[in-house]
Amino acid sequence: MNWSLAKLLLCAGLLAGLAGCGRPADPAREKFSALKARAEQGEAAAQCELAFLYIDGQGVGRDHVAAAQWLRKAADQGNALAQFTLGGAYASGNGVAKDEAEAVKWFRKAAEQGNADAQQNLGVYFAQGQVVPKDEAGAVQWFRKAAEQNHPLAQSRLAFMYANGFGGFRDPVQAHAWWNLAAGNGDRDALQNINALEKEMNRQQINQAISLAQQLAAQIKARK
Repeated sequence: MNWSLAKLLLCAGLLAGLAGCGRPADPAREKFSALKARAEQGEAAAQCELAFLYIDGQGVGRDHVAAAQWLRKAADQGNALAQFTLGGAYASGNGVAKDEAEAVKWFRKAAEQGNADAQQNLGVYFAQGQVVPKDEAGAVQWFRKAAEQNHPLAQSRLAFMYANGFGGFRDPVQAHAWWNLAAGNGDRDALQNINALEKEMNRQQINQAISLAQQLAAQIKARK
């Protein structure tokens, strides 16, 4: 009896010890809790990052509505990444009612702060005349701003605008140069576009385009 009682007491002690160990901490959940605390204090960067946790479902259940709410708080404080992402939410209808005009509003705010993705998106709206009046010259300007930040898609679209003369800016040398940069950034169609363009260019123009591409690449590198 004594032996059985001892074993029972030992088991009880082991179980008590195990119960006291607790579960390992969840790093994702801890990160979420820490970010939420900072976000609730009004920190814009934390609000933006918290929104991405809701979008990705890291440390919390995926919730696009909550994400949009936190993005709005950060965007209202001038956070460019939040403004761009909120614009994307309105464009797609994720977490908010789809509203292209509201999307353009937030893309413009982010673009004016230098967000390259927003600048590229804004260029598309102006080029296509969606929501905003069609403005090819404005599209070229926004594509150029993003392209100068080494945005591959903007570089390719800017080259397309120059190649086709949209907005009154037909310039095969510029088109060749920007497609050259886009090709260097992985655009698979850019080389084909260059080959087609070269059929209407003379050797002097091609050399100018190659030289311009080198200059642009150096300027982009210097900005980093």
